[in-house]
Amino acid sequence: MRKPEILATDLDGTLIPLPDDAQNQVDLETLTRKLETAGVTLVYITGRHFTSALDAIDQFRLPNPAWLICDVGTSIFQRVPAGGFQPVAAYQDHQSQITASLPITALRRQLEAIAGLRMQESEKQGRFKLSYYADAARLDELADRVQQQLDVIEAPYSLIHSIDPFNGDGLIDLLPHRVSKAHALAWWAADTGVLQDAIIFAGDSGNDLAALCAGYRAIVVGNADRSVASRAIDAHRAAAFVDRLYLASSSATSGVLEACYHFGLFATDDGSD
Repeated sequence: MRKPEILATDLDGTLIPLPDDAQNQVDLETLTRKLETAGVTLVYITGRHFTSALDAIDQFRLPNPAWLICDVGTSIFQRVPAGGFQPVAAYQDHQSQITASLPITALRRQLEAIAGLRMQESEKQGRFKLSYYADAARLDELADRVQQQLDVIEAPYSLIHSIDPFNGDGLIDLLPHRVSKAHALAWWAADTGVLQDAIIFAGDSGNDLAALCAGYRAIVVGNADRSVASRAIDAHRAAAFVDRLYLASSSATSGVLEACYHFGLFATDDGSD
């Protein structure tokens, strides 16, 4: 495999330092310095909406990315020379074609009768993303009911459900069919001419799983849900991938740094790869 050149990473639970973790803070400074020195292209892939992602970059003093993939893979933004970001129109067009038969507003009406779903805040909705809260204890049941309704109406949407690791809320996201963080990253790579072997992807939760198993060099940070780690191991073994999955012993930011050393994204402090 070629030497990696790109770090594509989730934010919450992965790159963002965990609360009161002093080592995470130290390692974020090291990671920021090494990414800049090595000229690594940085891509953030997050469930956060665009404004929230920018807030996180500012709040946690994260290194500035060249690209932002937000809203669980339903929006892509490119940094422009002036310093801001602009949406990638071609990706919006791509999703418009997928959902032409049933826009988000019509999908929402089709799901109104399902008791137990609570709309997430307006800023967490998107042009191609419909998001609900659900009781964590009933999450699988409600996700199944939503999926049944999607099947009945032949909706061009896929369902992703997960547990918020910070407050325990059940989360249900409806995205254009087959669109996910993994889909967005693959579309971005194809559109920009980036080869799969150039990319390292880091994540910690269920909505990172598809990208963790897609064939990139993959980092599962130490604080990740153990079922995510187990499923990633099984997927890499089934695909006969060799040295493309790293299970970090350290949590969050520190785990990302640990794995970047392992994959040779940049040199260690003693100058070795």
